[in-house]
Amino acid sequence: MRAPVPPAARRAPDLPDALQFMQLLWAVAHGLETTSKRMKRAIGVTGPQRLVLRVVGLAPGLSAGQLAAVLHVHPSTLTGIIQRLAAQRLITRRPAAGDRRRAVLRLTPKGAVVNAADYGTVEAAIGTALGGATARDRAAARRVLGQLARHLSVDGGDTPGAD
Repeated sequence: MRAPVPPAARRAPDLPDALQFMQLLWAVAHGLETTSKRMKRAIGVTGPQRLVLRVVGLAPGLSAGQLAAVLHVHPSTLTGIIQRLAAQRLITRRPAAGDRRRAVLRLTPKGAVVNAADYGTVEAAIGTALGGATARDRAAARRVLGQLARHLSVDGGDTPGAD
């Protein structure tokens, strides 16, 4: 039998700002992963797959390259997602009318049904959280997350004095 852990030992240490922010990012990442798995069981797609469906639904006719740019990922990252969505008959990938070398993405009727789901999704949770924030707080969060994304994608975040 284990000895009880004293309350002082259970309390998290005071952490510097960067580590406190990382704690929150880990919690968000864990929440995204958990919700993504739950979405897979409930509506048949993961969070990343759902994001692709949502963007294609809002902008039908995007190419995979354009979609990758919108989502800030390398096109190869989307290949598997697009293949899985096409295999589930949620999207189609057809040659573009003016350029047969370029494929464009569109939702199928089945994909439109999944796209319309509005309960238990990652974006529903984010929408609820954002609904409780002021416009100023949302703008500040976008700025900070945008800066973080830029620093992580460019140089691993080790640029001294970078904002």
